[in-house]
Amino acid sequence: MSRLSSGEGNGTVKDSEAVTGKAAPRPKRADARRNEETLLDAAAAVFVRSGVEAPVRDIAAEAGVGTATIYRHFPTRADLIIGVYRHQVEACAEAGPALLTSSPTPYAALAGWIDLFVDFLVTKHGLAAVLQSDNAGFETLHAYFLDRLVPVCTGLLAAATASGEIHTDVEAYALMRGVGNLCIGAETPNPDYDARQLVRILIAGLRATG
Repeated sequence: MSRLSSGEGNGTVKDSEAVTGKAAPRPKRADARRNEETLLDAAAAVFVRSGVEAPVRDIAAEAGVGTATIYRHFPTRADLIIGVYRHQVEACAEAGPALLTSSPTPYAALAGWIDLFVDFLVTKHGLAAVLQSDNAGFETLHAYFLDRLVPVCTGLLAAATASGEIHTDVEAYALMRGVGNLCIGAETPNPDYDARQLVRILIAGLRATG
């Protein structure tokens, strides 16, 4: 992405004003960001239980706020859905480096991250139908998902390979696709289908055997 000129030379017009005619939005305060994250977590939980068409009042009750607060942050349902998706992608992306620091081994970090990735996919599949709509706001979400999460998985695989815990040529994208395919079965009403157990078997199969 190319950078806009800083406007040096005239000192009168900011980049965003030059391009849009509007002043750049102010960064959100820390408390505003926390409030928004609380709403997104609540919405994600309700979406998993009841689907993306769940009443806004249910989300507000989950978050412990009024419905007006939801609409102030997310004027439309599409805004809320996009917000939930991006929020969960970011949480999953940020968890990778944190797990490498806190886990006893890189393989444990990889396995822990895959568990979080499965949690994300369960919610994502709950949003699948609406994400396939022709709403313009949803068009860039898949690329955003890949841009943020594939490098994280790549780093975890590289660390586990370097430690000698796994020996595999599998690429991060292929592994994530495999996990995703196993998670699709979680949408079926079959109580005997345990996607998480199958994913753990898949990840166990990456381990070096000596």
